[in-house]
Amino acid sequence: MLSLFFVFIVFLGWVFSYAYNTPEILYFAVAFSLIMNGLSYWYSDKIALSMSGAKPVTREENSYYYRLVENLCITAGLPLPRLYIIESSQINAFATGRNPKNSAIAVTRGALEKLQNEELEGVLAHELSHIGNRDILVMSVVVVLSGVIAMLADWFLRMSFWGGHGDDDNRGGALVLAIGLIAAILAPLAATLVQLAVSRKREFLADASGSLLTRFPEGLASALEKIGADVTQMRTAHNATAHLFIANPFKGKSGHSWFTRLFMTHPPIEERIRILRGMSL
Repeated sequence: MLSLFFVFIVFLGWVFSYAYNTPEILYFAVAFSLIMNGLSYWYSDKIALSMSGAKPVTREENSYYYRLVENLCITAGLPLPRLYIIESSQINAFATGRNPKNSAIAVTRGALEKLQNEELEGVLAHELSHIGNRDILVMSVVVVLSGVIAMLADWFLRMSFWGGHGDDDNRGGALVLAIGLIAAILAPLAATLVQLAVSRKREFLADASGSLLTRFPEGLASALEKIGADVTQMRTAHNATAHLFIANPFKGKSGHSWFTRLFMTHPPIEERIRILRGMSL
C-alpha cells in the first residue's frame, strides 16, 4: 500500500510537471510521498488516537479494564498494548499501531459502562485479534493515506484552473493534464473504496479470531446487538478513522442496497451476529 501510494503521487506529480513544464512539481511530489510514507508508518497510530480524542488510562484509574486486557493477552500470547479511553457514551472501540509491540486499544466510556463482563471481553478480544492478525498497521496507515490522497486530489484539481499550462501543443500537455485530472478526480473514490474494503474484510476475521480467543462467541454477538441498538452519537468521529472502530461510529447511516453496502465502513451488524451465533452451534 505504501509503495502504491508512492507510485501514484509521483505519477500525479509527473503528469502536472509535464503539463506545466515545471519539474519542481515532480521533485515536490517525490519528497512529499516519501515524507508521508514515513509519517504513515511511524505515527499513524498517534494520529488516529488524537483524532478520536482518546486519552491514556493507567492501571490505577481503571483496573477492571486492565485486568480484562491482561488476561486476554496472556491467552493470545500478545504483549499488553497501551490502553486508552474515549470520553463518549457510545459503545465502541478500536485498535491501532504498527505491530503488537507498538499497539494500542481505545474503548469508549460507554463500552466500559454499558457492556457486561462477557460482552466487553468479546469486544476487547476482537480488538486484540486485529493486533494479532497484523491488521492494525494497514488500517492505521489507511487513515493517513486516504486523507492525504483526498487533499492532494483537491490541490491538483485547483491547479488545473490556474492557467500557465506550459508548452501544451508541443508536449501534449492538454492530454497529459486531462489524464491527471481524471486521476485526481477518481483518487479519493478509489482511496475510500480501498479503506472500506480493507475494513469489512478484516472485521469478519477479527470476529472469528476474537471468538476463538474467548471461546464464547455469544459474548461478542450480544455486544454487537447492544452496539446496533445504540443511537448515541460520537462527537469525535471522523470519516478517516471510522473504519478502525468495531462498528460504524456514525449512527443512522445504513442501508441494504448493493450501492449503499459498497460505501459502508463495516459489514452489517446483523450478518456479523448471525455468523457468530452460527459458531456457537
